[in-house]
Amino acid sequence: MLSYRHAFHAGNFADVFKHVLLIQLIRALQCKDKPFRVFDTHAGAGRYDLHSAPARKNREYQNGIGQLWDQSALGPELREYREQVRVLNPDGALREYPGSPRLIRTLLRPEDRLTLIELHPGDYPALKAEFTGDRQVAVHHADGYASLKAFLPPPERRGLVFIDPAFELRNEFDRLVEAVQTMHWRWATGMAAIWYPILDRAPSLRFQRNLQQLGIPAILCAELGLYPYDQPVGLHGCGMIVINPPWKLDETLNRLLPELLAALRTGEPGQIRLEWLMPAN
Repeated sequence: MLSYRHAFHAGNFADVFKHVLLIQLIRALQCKDKPFRVFDTHAGAGRYDLHSAPARKNREYQNGIGQLWDQSALGPELREYREQVRVLNPDGALREYPGSPRLIRTLLRPEDRLTLIELHPGDYPALKAEFTGDRQVAVHHADGYASLKAFLPPPERRGLVFIDPAFELRNEFDRLVEAVQTMHWRWATGMAAIWYPILDRAPSLRFQRNLQQLGIPAILCAELGLYPYDQPVGLHGCGMIVINPPWKLDETLNRLLPELLAALRTGEPGQIRLEWLMPAN
């Protein structure tokens, strides 16, 4: 099973994919004046030094954000994503990469709130230090899945649950299905976004079938594959499940996913997928 510790993979193609989509979801929440809350259940450290030993091990960011850093012909979504990364790199040299907590925080309005949850003893102190004194951000040292029962529904009644686990456990996909059930029972109108890797193709397809069997409406699946799925073990691609997606997100992704594939292409035949696993009511 993949052990997707954020520090080793910061800024890679999977981060580009998940963070570009995450920005679209936050922007959609901003379309209404009412406040919202975002939950990040596997928050990581908050930000990452791309010159650190873990990031330098495979230099995965070079085939991710590094590919976009100096590209001139980017669409509006990719330009905004790159500008959010440049906030941490004001001198123009790519060194710092924002994890999802830092990225979400830059997009919050004064009335919005962010709840961050991280269990790993190595990442939690850095995450806590990153947001010390920030009254819009609450940081918890806890299991992200278990915390859903404690925190949902939020007082704001609007918002997003973002789940981006490390996939260290063989039953991670099963835990995700249970988490979706919990979210639906406690907060049926909330939005959820779940990232997953594509290594061996079978587990992610089984995960999607299990989600369909829950009978929950409005489940959108978006995938980006940079390498053939029948190659030997490795991170061939990744996907995002969005439950209760915002209006016209599918139209945006229908345009955005081909641009992502072209911008990040490695020379291998790549592929994209955009499909409603369950239609909206």
